[in-house]
Amino acid sequence: MSTITAFQQEDFDVFAIDGLDQRMEAIKGIIRPKLEALGQHFAPALSVATGSEMFFHVAKHARRTVNPPVDTWVAWAADKRGYKKHPHFQVGLWGTHLFVWYAVIYEAPAKEEISRALHAHLDDILAIVPDDFHWSPDHTKPDSAPQSTLGKEGVKKLVDRLAEVKKAELLCGITIDRHDPVLADKDALLARLEAAFTVLTKLYNLSLSRA
Repeated sequence: MSTITAFQQEDFDVFAIDGLDQRMEAIKGIIRPKLEALGQHFAPALSVATGSEMFFHVAKHARRTVNPPVDTWVAWAADKRGYKKHPHFQVGLWGTHLFVWYAVIYEAPAKEEISRALHAHLDDILAIVPDDFHWSPDHTKPDSAPQSTLGKEGVKKLVDRLAEVKKAELLCGITIDRHDPVLADKDALLARLEAAFTVLTKLYNLSLSRA
């Protein structure tokens, strides 16, 4: 069992390293062990909360040949072989922040059904998801907007877009700035992640319910 450790500034500095090989080496040596540990730690609780066995997958960035990764993550899904085709959970890092997401990305074949389910439960979602949680339409970009800014109409647009646009994505969760002291405190960080997953597993379950 890997040991959970806190995140330091050097973890985020990895994304400033020039060169694919050099940055990948740092990701593998510095960040990946921490993501592996989080993967192991949260898989049982996520399995219980969703009612499906959750398997963790650490990003390998295997297809990259030129551009070094700008972020990296661990994902949990109810599929031992992979996560991209399913609604899933992610914890990862950009150079600026740590993120915790419930995610439906463009590879998911059930996007229309998920969109319908979320649309049918929109009021429930707005009640479950705190206003300071963020939403994003694109997992490849670091930007996201708080629910307090989007409001019901903004969230509805993202939900509906999931069914209407082929490459559409939907992510909901939290971001933690790289300088937030919680990242350097293992117990406080785990508590923050657990609180986020308590919300996001409810969203996950709603997204798979029959509309």
